Amino acid sequence: MTDVNREQLAGDVRKVLDDVQALLSQAAESSGQQAQELRSRAAEQLKRAQERLGDLQSSAIERSRAAMNATDDWVHMHPWGAVGLGAGVGFLIGLLVSRR
Repeated sequence: MTDVNREQLAGDVRKVLDDVQALLSQAAESSGQQAQELRSRAAEQLKRAQERLGDLQSSAIERSRAAMNATDDWVHMHPWGAVGLGAGVGFLIGLLVSRR
């Protein structure tokens, strides 16, 4: 997920939560049919937010699987390169940890 998508998602979620909070506050102050309509609108806003989060989750899962498969293919095609890369990363982590 890109930074733009994360920022957009965070902004969307904040906006939906602010809208729902405002609707619920209005519903608490209202009575009868108006309160019921406000609660219904709040429930609809939450439902849309859940759908959007579900879509983003599905997209993230799909991209993660694609990355996992690409990595798996690369490791099978270049086993010694994978060993060397792992050793190099381990060495760098060891250097960073030993400096503390």
